[in-house]
Amino acid sequence: MANTTILYGYWLSSCTWRVRAAMNLKKMTFEERSIDIVREKAQLTEQFRAINPSQKVPALFVDGATIVESMAIIDYLDDTRPNPPLKPSTPLQRARMQEICETAVSGIQPLQNIGLKRYFETEDKYTVFTKHWTERGLQSLEELLKNSAGAYSVGDQMTKADLCLVPQVYNAVTRHKLDLGKYPILSKLYEKLLKEECFRKTHPMIVRGQKYTLPTL
Repeated sequence: MANTTILYGYWLSSCTWRVRAAMNLKKMTFEERSIDIVREKAQLTEQFRAINPSQKVPALFVDGATIVESMAIIDYLDDTRPNPPLKPSTPLQRARMQEICETAVSGIQPLQNIGLKRYFETEDKYTVFTKHWTERGLQSLEELLKNSAGAYSVGDQMTKADLCLVPQVYNAVTRHKLDLGKYPILSKLYEKLLKEECFRKTHPMIVRGQKYTLPTL
């Protein structure tokens, strides 16, 4: 058990996908255990509370310890397994990376979370709310990428920014049917990133055991 790396996650969770992609980049071998946060509400059990007190996914058992929160997990993996590095070398580029990460992780993901649905009177009101804030987030990402993008979100190196960007844009396209055509830098980058091995092999459809075709935007 101590030598086994276990990812507790949900196939469609954007936070879980970030971690899966990071682990793929780090060439890590791990076991993924499904925590169904939609139908079974498995995250709300006392058994899972013992793993993650906040009762959210993902949680990662690695190196004999359990770490929760996707960004903390990714930082730990980057500190303990530094190749390839997931942070740029200069302070300004690291700041640019963090701008994109925060926009996706704080400005989009929590406001499109399925857990919010129960606080709305109707499904339509929930959908209007999530679409609005997702659209706002995409607008912000497009502007930020004007200052940072090269081959990747920040210059020509894969970073945490890419790990955060792809799952959130995927949700915007699949769940909310938002048009990426209004965001030329973002859409071009997203299409490129989906072809990278770390996203192809950890894609939600692959985790669920289904085939999928890369979109042409």
